[in-house]
Amino acid sequence: MAPISTSELALRLTALEATGAVRRTMSRYMDLCDVPRAAFAPEALASLFSDNAIWEGTGPEYSGKFGRIEGKEAILAMLCSYLPPSPHFRRNIHLLGEGHITVAGETAAGSWIMQQLSEYQDGDQDLILARLIVDFDIRNGNAAISHFRTEQLFSRTPSSAHITEPATPDLQNPKEYR
Repeated sequence: MAPISTSELALRLTALEATGAVRRTMSRYMDLCDVPRAAFAPEALASLFSDNAIWEGTGPEYSGKFGRIEGKEAILAMLCSYLPPSPHFRRNIHLLGEGHITVAGETAAGSWIMQQLSEYQDGDQDLILARLIVDFDIRNGNAAISHFRTEQLFSRTPSSAHITEPATPDLQNPKEYR
């Protein structure tokens, strides 16, 4: 294996740091969109987006439901319409898969599968899987969302599924675990 130059190491380190910044931004975004929470700070959510960011729903379910929102303030207004003090969600949690991130200079792009479990104020519930494709601007060690795209892949109402309690296993009979 040929030795790696100092400039190549610097590029790799920069890409690694940008990847970490992207992961922190996405983790913070999901955390801020979870309900309930002790306090919601709209400015913390706004800080995750570039000034001219785009947030859009894609695919048959989300293009009509969410459309395309342009600009940090418009995105924040849309997101805040779902978050406290809005009574939309009683509970809402996001789980983000590992994803894939590519860094190119001062930009990055990532794709993830997100699971969202929601309970609304009226008692209805949803289990949603969506594909997120997100572009970022990388500046001073931070990743700002420049284009956020979400496409619903799967949706179920958990209360419509037949749920039974698991049987208590017979620990004396190992065949039960096959």
